[in-house]
Amino acid sequence: MTNPGERTGREHAVRIPVDGITLDGDLAVPDGARGIVLFAHGSGSSRFSPRNRAVAAALRADGLATLLLDLLTADEERVDQATRHLRFDVALLAARLAAATDWVTQRSEARHLAVGYFGASTGAAAALIAAAERPAPVRAVVSRGGRPDLAGAALAAVRAPTLLIVGGADTVVIDLNRQALAALHSECRLEIVPGATHLFEEPGTLEEVARLAREWFVRHLAPAPGTARKPFAEW
Repeated sequence: MTNPGERTGREHAVRIPVDGITLDGDLAVPDGARGIVLFAHGSGSSRFSPRNRAVAAALRADGLATLLLDLLTADEERVDQATRHLRFDVALLAARLAAATDWVTQRSEARHLAVGYFGASTGAAAALIAAAERPAPVRAVVSRGGRPDLAGAALAAVRAPTLLIVGGADTVVIDLNRQALAALHSECRLEIVPGATHLFEEPGTLEEVARLAREWFVRHLAPAPGTARKPFAEW
């Protein structure tokens, strides 16, 4: 039976099998979607993060599909709350994000859509590693308060245009993002949001993140009017 959300573009729960485990996600594909953005959350967060959900809602308002997903299982999340080591296993997170990309690009409602990644904190490193591993479908990456430096050598292999967004008061992370910017060979840009701290909790700062992300994804995921999207194999 078809999930009502699949017909209306409303968000609906999905389960994604990956290497013997199942990841939970929330997928929304508006009619006439211009691309799809997968969210890789950061340290100690989940697909229910109010910040990521606010950005996802802004993207959907501009005709972009979204997939918010948990890259750790519920059992792994419980372990990570005690040890805090899985959230920094960016290779594991990247492998699962890449597998989720394969899954979503095989679905009938999304397989024609170019993919973007929105990564926060350590999820930004996972997004960049996965983008390097999936250069055909992944056409843009945005990092919010991220640790792109943790992607290491994978940065040089990223082809997707990459936008790094950092809070102006998050000085340590600004320096780490500048290091990553120097290592990226793709189109890239660093945007510093004045007055924002790491979580962008100050008035108007998260809205600025959403605006910057929306403009970046629309520019790089949506084909120009009157042009057809090339199959991934031709990119």
